[in-house]
This record gives sequence, structure tokens and C-alpha cells, in this order.
Amino acid sequence: MGKVAAKIKIMPQSPEVDLDDLQDRLEGALPEGAKIKGFERDDVAFGLVALLPTVIVPDDAGGTDAVEDAFEDVDGVESVEVDTVGRL
Repeated sequence: MGKVAAKIKIMPQSPEVDLDDLQDRLEGALPEGAKIKGFERDDVAFGLVALLPTVIVPDDAGGTDAVEDAFEDVDGVESVEVDTVGRL
């Protein structure tokens, strides 16, 4: 079974959300078998900064669904959207 790398765009609920703390909570919410390879930050507008973690997941049924669901349940997250996906 192969692996998939997905860049996921995480929008915080407001510009006041501590992004370092949010990164830690996202890492803690990962389902079994998934890992974060790194984070990027993207200035969106009016002080709002999106987090763009690159997540490595096994290439099986469901793909990034479990990761997206886990990230949506993290405090401080407004929205979760898969930006790009590629096989490793």
C-alpha cells in the first residue's frame, strides 16, 4: 500500500487564534497512521492567516476524509479544505 501527501488549508475562526497552539492541537488530533510533514502559513486578508499542513496518509479507502473530519473538530478551526493531493 502506498502513501498520499495532501496539503490541507485550515482557516482559523478569527485572527486572534494563536496559530502555534492551533498547530499543536491539529497534530494531536491526527488519526492513527497519519502524520504531518510540515506547516506553511498563508496571509489571507485583514490579519487572518491560514495554516497549510502537509499530511501524509496511507493510500486506502477514504483518503484524507479521516484527517479532514479530525481537523474540523479542533477548537479554533473555522474550515478545512484539501488544497492539493499527490501520491508518494
